[in-house]
Amino acid sequence: MAEVLFYHLTESTLEEALPALLEKSVQRGWRVVLQTGTEERRDALDAHLWTFRDDSFLAHATDREAYPEEQPVLLTTGQGNANQARIRFMVDGAVPPDLGAYERAVFMFDGHDASQLEAARGQWKQMKAGGHSVTYWQQTPERRWERKA
Repeated sequence: MAEVLFYHLTESTLEEALPALLEKSVQRGWRVVLQTGTEERRDALDAHLWTFRDDSFLAHATDREAYPEEQPVLLTTGQGNANQARIRFMVDGAVPPDLGAYERAVFMFDGHDASQLEAARGQWKQMKAGGHSVTYWQQTPERRWERKA
């Protein structure tokens, strides 16, 4: 079973918080799949990951590009795992595939968006019922992650 983490964004946007978590995953030697709810969001995050910080480079591609299997970080709207990732991120209410093939799965959701909160609650219940190890993390006012459950 996958270790499933829920990250509740309360102090920053997804664009501010996501790159650091992706970088940490890649530093651990993990390939990553980032699943978005829409193609527009996938493409916006693709553009953002090239420019989020001047002193950083996070190699990635979308599932529209050639050689997705070679990408350390692959952005998709689908449920496949073309790059054989060990960790999967779901954002903007993306519905995950079966998470049995992953070591870790991360749901990130905006605490100021009622539909994302409701979707996260539903996923929490589903993941717990599915036997996954589930933890809940919320941002502190300093934008650090604090485990709440």
